[in-house]
This record gives sequence, C-alpha cells and structure tokens, in this order.
Amino acid sequence: MQKLLLALAALAFATPAAAQSPFAEAKCPDSVAAVARCYSARDAQGAYVWAAVPKAWNKRLVVHSHGGPRSGAGADDPVEDLTRFSAFVRAGYAWTGSTYRRGGYGVRMAAEDTDNSRKMFWTAFGRPERTLLHGQSWGGNIAAKAAELYALDTDGGRNYDGVLLTNGVLMGGTRAYQFRAGLRAVYQYYCKNHPAPDEAQYPLWQGLPKGAQMSRAELRRRVDACTGVEQPPEKRTPEQAQRLRDILTVTGVDEANLIGHLAWATNLFQDLVHERLGGLNPFDNSQVIYAGSSDDQALNAGVQRFTADPEALARLAYDADLSGLIVLPTVTLHALHDPVVSFEAEAQYAATIAAAGRSHLLVQTATDEDQHSKLSDSEYLAVLQALESWIDSGWRPTVADIAGRCAANLPAYGQGCHFVAAKP
Repeated sequence: MQKLLLALAALAFATPAAAQSPFAEAKCPDSVAAVARCYSARDAQGAYVWAAVPKAWNKRLVVHSHGGPRSGAGADDPVEDLTRFSAFVRAGYAWTGSTYRRGGYGVRMAAEDTDNSRKMFWTAFGRPERTLLHGQSWGGNIAAKAAELYALDTDGGRNYDGVLLTNGVLMGGTRAYQFRAGLRAVYQYYCKNHPAPDEAQYPLWQGLPKGAQMSRAELRRRVDACTGVEQPPEKRTPEQAQRLRDILTVTGVDEANLIGHLAWATNLFQDLVHERLGGLNPFDNSQVIYAGSSDDQALNAGVQRFTADPEALARLAYDADLSGLIVLPTVTLHALHDPVVSFEAEAQYAATIAAAGRSHLLVQTATDEDQHSKLSDSEYLAVLQALESWIDSGWRPTVADIAGRCAANLPAYGQGCHFVAAKP
C-alpha cells in the first residue's frame, strides 16, 4: 500500500493539473520516451513550449535556450533540442524549451520567451528544488542575457540557481557577426554572384534587400559555381580552387562551413537589419586589412567597404550585448576548435565578466574537439554536475574535478571525455 501511495504521489507531481496548466500531453521523442512524460503548449506570445518530466524526477529543472536564429517556429521544433540534450532527462532532470515567438533575430525577445517557459513549467508542475538555465550556441547569448535580466525576481529571490552555457555566442551581438560581414565582402570580391551582375545591386551588409528571398539551395548553387566547394578537389577547375583557397585563407572560415556562414550572412543579416534595426547597418569593415590571399593589394583595393551606423550599433548592443553583471554561478563549456562559434568568444566573455567584477562567479572549460552543435553526453552531464556541486558547496570546480566527473559518466553515457586545461 505504501508503494502504491508513493507511486500515485509521483504521478500527480509529474502530470500538470488540468485546471491551471496550459500543457497537453505529447508523444516523447525516442530519445526520452522510455524514461519521461512529455508535454507541449503555446504561450501567450505565440511561442511553442515543450517539457519533459522524468518518471524518476530528481526535482531539478533545466530551462533551455536554443541556438540559431532559426527562420521559423514549428510546434515540434523543441523536440530537436530535447533529443540533443536528452542526457539531462535520462539523468533525472526535467527539461523545458521554447521556440521563441518568432523566427529570426532578437536576443531580449528570446530571453523573455525562455523565462516564460520557466514560469509555465513552475505553474504546471510546481516549483522544483532547483532551476538551472542552459543556453547552446546563439542560445548561449540568450541564456546569458536572461541570467542578467531574470535571475532574480522583484523581491530579490532566485528564479534560477545556476547557469550553463555550451559553445555559446558570448561576445555579444555587436561583435559576433562582424566576421560574417567580412566573409560576405570577400566572397563577393572573388565570386561576384551574390548578387550577380544582372541582379539589383545592394550593400552587402543588408544580407538581402527587404522582401527578397533566396533559398539555401540557390545560395549553395552560387557558391559551388564559383568555388567548386561541393565537388571533390580533383573536380574543381584551377580558377575555382584558387578562389576557394583565397576566401578560406583570408576569412579563416573552414571549407565545410563556408555555405553555412554565408547563409547566416544572407538571411540572418536581412532579418537583423530590416526587422530589428530599421534598415541601418551594424557592420564595419572600413579599417580591416585583409591578408593571406594570392594578391592582398588587389583584394584590399577592390573589396566592398562599409561603415557601421552608430544608431544601429546602439540598438544591437541594447538587444544582444552582455553587461557581465551576473549573480549566479556560471559554467561554460566550449570546444577549442568549434568551427561555428570561435573559442575566442570565451575570452571576450571572461573580459566582460571581469570588467563587472564578477569573475568569482564564472568557471570556463574547454574540450579538444572540433564540433559545434553536439558534444559528448558525458561532458554535458559533467559540467552540469559540477555546477550543482558548486551551488551546494560554494567551492568553484576545477577542470580536473570536471574531467573526473566526466570519466565517471562514461559507463552510462559514453561518447568520450576531451577536457583540456586551455585558457580562454
């Protein structure tokens, strides 16, 4: 009888009360179906929210900010993120994530929507014993901003207990995308097909003119026509091979991610400039000296130049830059060879935190990996466990401590441990 009562109590806690919850039960992805119940809802701003509650819940909650920005927001979009970080749920943590109310750029918007998902979870399932904020990639910028805006309630109580940022865009919006603006300019110097000579010309910092459209497939076709990047090296013409070498060497972008970075510098720039900044330019390459090409003098003389508008920079800084005024223990995890968000972002975030006098609340870790979107489950759990230990004990974790936790996770979660003692 006692076991039955305990089981019923656990079920009641893991199922939202119909009278007060916006959540409806949903089919879990295979990654957590055996261990959790899943729920979905739409918040008052129009964002889709998912939640997963383990059947053996440890009364901890991970509130997730996803990366991107993504171009749209489908009802099941959070399932991808739930699957990517399913190790948290399999380890007993509840999880919730939002699509945000619209696709495209907007860090403050996404931070508010992330916090709304926390509120919805608390309403539906009760306040957990601990709530942890997690951001991945662009979501790292969002979670870091959310930690500055929503860590405490109006009475000074904690909405969150700690923050975890993985491969995060932590340099802030005004610095994060300048290299892609440079890539757009360098690419156009060599390829002259984005825009093509017979198309309407526009300043490259716009990404695209307002209202114009370009599919990923069309962008891919143009890049391949110029550089042969989609072809085996032996199939490229000498001219294609030379253009590709020059573009990659000058910009530092790797071959596998060239089209991806150009896509951000197309559709993301269009959304950012026209929908967020009133058509003003936040990008600047006016003083950049490009080097490493087969003819640097010709490149620097012929590349399109542009100067940032101060109002655009101010608006972007307000939306997406970070103050460093953190109040919660914060742990970061970043691959040293991340091909999408440079590890240099960690140094810039550390400097921001130091300038605010909050370095005692930051621990940064690195792994010797070259992936961006997904690292090892054992590593994710190790940094989360170290963050919880720090909250419990007050002792800041070390790389050795975190690496040890990772090794202990390997039998159950595998995928390797690659922590290194690298300085941001």
